[in-house]
Amino acid sequence: MVGKNAFFSSGSSQSGARDSRPLSSSNRSDLESGQNGHANGRNGDAKPRPKIWRYHDGDNTAMEDKQREDMKKKLLEGIDRYGLESFRKSDDELKAMKNKKVRQFYEQQNQRLNDWLEVDAIVMAVADDILESFDPDPDRDGDQERTGALQHQAGNIQSFLPEDEKEKREKANYRAKWAININVIANIILLIGKIVAAFSSGSLSLVASLVDSTLDLLCTLIVFTTNRLVQWRLDSLQRNFPVGRKRLEPLGILVFSIIMIISFAQILQESVQKIIPLHGTAEPLPWVAVGALLATVIVKGIIWFGCAPIKTTQVQALAQDCKTDVVFNTLSLLFPFIGYKASIWWLDPAGAGFLSLLIIYDWGTTCFENVTRLSGQGADMTLQKKLLYMAYRFAPLVEGFKNVVSYHAGDGVWVEFDILMDEKTNLHHSHDVAETLQYCCEGLDEVDRAFVMTDYSSSGPSGHAEDAETT
Repeated sequence: MVGKNAFFSSGSSQSGARDSRPLSSSNRSDLESGQNGHANGRNGDAKPRPKIWRYHDGDNTAMEDKQREDMKKKLLEGIDRYGLESFRKSDDELKAMKNKKVRQFYEQQNQRLNDWLEVDAIVMAVADDILESFDPDPDRDGDQERTGALQHQAGNIQSFLPEDEKEKREKANYRAKWAININVIANIILLIGKIVAAFSSGSLSLVASLVDSTLDLLCTLIVFTTNRLVQWRLDSLQRNFPVGRKRLEPLGILVFSIIMIISFAQILQESVQKIIPLHGTAEPLPWVAVGALLATVIVKGIIWFGCAPIKTTQVQALAQDCKTDVVFNTLSLLFPFIGYKASIWWLDPAGAGFLSLLIIYDWGTTCFENVTRLSGQGADMTLQKKLLYMAYRFAPLVEGFKNVVSYHAGDGVWVEFDILMDEKTNLHHSHDVAETLQYCCEGLDEVDRAFVMTDYSSSGPSGHAEDAETT
């Protein structure tokens, strides 16, 4: 065996001084492999170091790899996907059900099966690649002898998803971009028409419709801007927003909701002031105003039906705005028309006030929803059940689950899993289980971020200070 002095002595013929420099990583790796410690020939009389350490590292690596292979088998072979389909009711079977509550129950069951199969598909597609990405430097020499799929994809989990899931998400993003762009163009054209119509008539309902169109364009521009900001991949933005900028989207909708409420409060005030004198004259709508309102109803109706199936918060906000516009502009056309034909002078300002109250209520609800989500509102029960099924998929690898908590951090959801492991479980195994669960969970479209904590006792503390928000 190499003696202690062999690590520090120098074989220089010029001086017998002892070299006190610390070992570099290359020196240590040379000694471990049994090679000479210095390339220039010094210490050439040292005996080769036994290779038992290298064999020990290889043995540990082989054991860890075998553990990962066992984990793969338990995760990938534990679910009968086709067996789940036997519980699904076809569309014809649902239509044949006369009892509305029974039909609703089976519709919910079909949706739950869809959620479970989505979770199962993500685990089947992601877990294998994630497990292969762990421990790229098994001999701890500083060189990565192997790199897994996650390193090759720069940490992007989306590339591991099933092809049909990736295609569905890409299609949804593509449709969302088109919906936003079309809304921008449509709102600009309609706004120009409303300006011409408003100046050709003294109708307060038409003025309210003009304000609505102006704010529609503002809403679309806010959505367009936040959508682009979220997608930018600048290093400076990454440093300032280490967990992403997706919360800009609900913040943009929140700001716009407040602007809408304030603007229509002004319209409501003006309509009340116009009614207070208790006298007035009903004015007819010119044809240019009628044409502008009808064009708005038709265009917004088409965009509404186009946006409704796209289940993103931004596009849903645009769909809600289009639905409101259809109702708003229809009534903006009817109130002054009926008022003029029936000689009811107050119907136009009263209609404008009614429409203002309708808009204030509608966008007030949207504002409240975004505030509660940004404040950490819990996820709905449908998503919670989906996450519990994700936990169930990992049941063969853990002793149990202590807790599963999901809550909004904007539109997306953050999830906390508290898993139970045997107290004798080594760090390699607990790490691989926890991080694989984390990545699989973040593969779900609804989840922005997942956290997995490990515990060895179900009776311990919850993991967070109960008074954390008050300290």
